[in-house]
Amino acid sequence: MYGNCPRAVWERWSPPDDHGRIELACRAMLVADGDRRVLFETGIGAFFEPKMRERFGVVEPEHVLLDNLRSHGLTHEDIDVVVLSHLHFDHAGGMLTPWREDAGYELLFPNARYVVGDEAWARACNPHPRDRASFIPELRELLEASGRLELVSGGQSDALGDLVRFHRSDGHTPGLLCGEVASEHGPLVFAADLIPGAPWMHVPITMGYDRYPELLIDEKRRLLEDLESRRGCVFFTHDPQVAIGRVARDDKGKFRAEALA
Repeated sequence: MYGNCPRAVWERWSPPDDHGRIELACRAMLVADGDRRVLFETGIGAFFEPKMRERFGVVEPEHVLLDNLRSHGLTHEDIDVVVLSHLHFDHAGGMLTPWREDAGYELLFPNARYVVGDEAWARACNPHPRDRASFIPELRELLEASGRLELVSGGQSDALGDLVRFHRSDGHTPGLLCGEVASEHGPLVFAADLIPGAPWMHVPITMGYDRYPELLIDEKRRLLEDLESRRGCVFFTHDPQVAIGRVARDDKGKFRAEALA
């Protein structure tokens, strides 16, 4: 998760357990636009079989996102649009019903349009050996068969119109979509794996999973400079403690996530 950052540095941000694992979230963002509800990503869900759940240290056996939607008086059937930044399993596994022995997967969110970047979709259809294990073949097949899949090639989608502006990134995986919406805190960008958590606000910090770390650093710097000029915020999908931070700099000029007032 921290690329070539020395362990002596990153373990202060993310203390590892006895197995060398760190705590991470798989956080989704729900946006209400009048009567329309837009969900940015679906987290890892509960699609893993028990052996894989144990291997990746997934603590909860239940589909946490569905429980959280219920706490807001909603079900997955109430979602109108699901935006998937890319199709790696920790961001899109929640699209699937929980694992059941001797049963196949089904697609959740039956009333939603599914928005995916065209390049991210192409990557999922023809993955590189380096990240092939990060994709779920059954998910891609179900999305394609749904008739509700929209592939985005520009900065907006037909399903979302002016509600969402997309920033595209290729440093982590081709065609990753970072959706920007207006919020009470100013412009808010769901940064996905471009900036997975508050420690990654420091521009040189990247992940070993990133395909082109130098490109990702350049993309991240441009986004943060833009958001800083507009008093914008970043939504973190993988940070276990911080959900949203305003883009700011410390006394040395390094970007950081400032707590919202």
